[in-house]
Amino acid sequence: MTKSTLNSALLSAALALSGAPVFAEETSQSGLSIELNAVTDAEGGCRISFLVENSYPAHITQAVYETVLFNTEGRVDRLTLFDFQDLPAGRPRVREFVIPDIICNDLGRILINGVETCTGDGVPETACIDPLVLRSRTDVELVE
Repeated sequence: MTKSTLNSALLSAALALSGAPVFAEETSQSGLSIELNAVTDAEGGCRISFLVENSYPAHITQAVYETVLFNTEGRVDRLTLFDFQDLPAGRPRVREFVIPDIICNDLGRILINGVETCTGDGVPETACIDPLVLRSRTDVELVE
């Protein structure tokens, strides 16, 4: 047995005894991710497009978020509810909302202020908020 093989065997044995995995394993965490994908001008308002992914093993039948829209100066423009509807397990969904009487360039930040509704058989009570991964592909910040 070469010195390198012996060192590898000793390291594997030490890791096995410590309870640590010998090989790196990718851990997948269940939760929801919401990406602010686009903001585009629409007739009389601003169209906000989200990409939502449900990584829970269970189907979420309804997810409604209380959402606060801030202007570029950091002032609250309005408080509204976004109904993301049903979110099948393991499948991405695009949801769009047209916000009337707002210019997209005046939108600075969107705050997910809380969960109004989160339902589904076998879905944890906190499924729609914990863990919630947020990101934005736009100049508009998406925060929790």
